[in-house]
Amino acid sequence: MQNRKVQVGALRSVKLLFMFSTLSLWSKTVSAVFRTKPASFQFHTFSPLQVTLNQVLRGARKKKKKKPPASAALNGNPFLKGVCTKVFTMKPKKPNSAIRKVARVQLSNGRAITAYIPGIGHNAQEHSVVLVRGGRVQDCPGVKYHLVRGAYDLAGVVGRITSRSKYGAKKPKSV
Repeated sequence: MQNRKVQVGALRSVKLLFMFSTLSLWSKTVSAVFRTKPASFQFHTFSPLQVTLNQVLRGARKKKKKKPPASAALNGNPFLKGVCTKVFTMKPKKPNSAIRKVARVQLSNGRAITAYIPGIGHNAQEHSVVLVRGGRVQDCPGVKYHLVRGAYDLAGVVGRITSRSKYGAKKPKSV
């Protein structure tokens, strides 16, 4: 409140300056304006609000549980190398109808996972070396990983024209 009064007083003195327009008054008024301290804002590294007793009783101070990663077998890696132990097909969950191509893969870290083979047609077979990335298949239970097309022994999709980078397809030769 006092800072506000000082600022208002400084503004009044500036208005008086224009009324008297002498050089000596000008210098005194300017120095008075710059001598006033600006309103100080307090900075806190913590929340100024404290937890109430009811909030404590409700469990406000409990640490929140971390969600486990969706692709836990990759150990935080974007990709892992693996060897196919079994290549098979499976049917999707209830409203959908198809035959999904999947593979059981033994990863380089020792874990065995089930991975989806994207695209139309594949050359994956037992003992194929493949690259595995995260990403589940929504209608196949237990399939939380994808195989990367065009890496190691798994060839890219033949004849693919759109979204080629996702399927490891080469650019078609123009006629």
